[in-house]
Amino acid sequence: MKNSFMQKKETVKRDWYVIDATDVSLGRLATRVADVLRGKHKPTYTPHIDCGDYVIVVNASKVNLTGNKLEDKVYYDHSGYTGGLRERTAKEMRENYPTEMIERAVRGMIPHTRLGREVIKKLFVYEGSEHPHKAQKPVEMKIK
Repeated sequence: MKNSFMQKKETVKRDWYVIDATDVSLGRLATRVADVLRGKHKPTYTPHIDCGDYVIVVNASKVNLTGNKLEDKVYYDHSGYTGGLRERTAKEMRENYPTEMIERAVRGMIPHTRLGREVIKKLFVYEGSEHPHKAQKPVEMKIK
């Protein structure tokens, strides 16, 4: 009987992908990015190894939110002090902090473990269409 394939961290080959977030739904974008960061799109996926690729997301300020989420969705932050709760709507987040909005969505879909903290470091989000990773020759990835 043949054993299952388990990849070793020394044999992982990492690629670079660039994704344009223009008019792409935030949830669809986040799930696709999370899968690529984890390596689930590869046939050599191993759950306990960081076998994912690097992902660059451009045009974060043009991401799409369906329905009434621009007004209804609220992002919460707390400083830890009394009265330190800060609430921001999705519209405020998209206008003022578009990169943080995408990073939060992807971080929520990555495991909340040591492995997850390593995986999320391979995500780069930029508000505009320019990025400083041209030397890595990223391949463009389309999201439907």
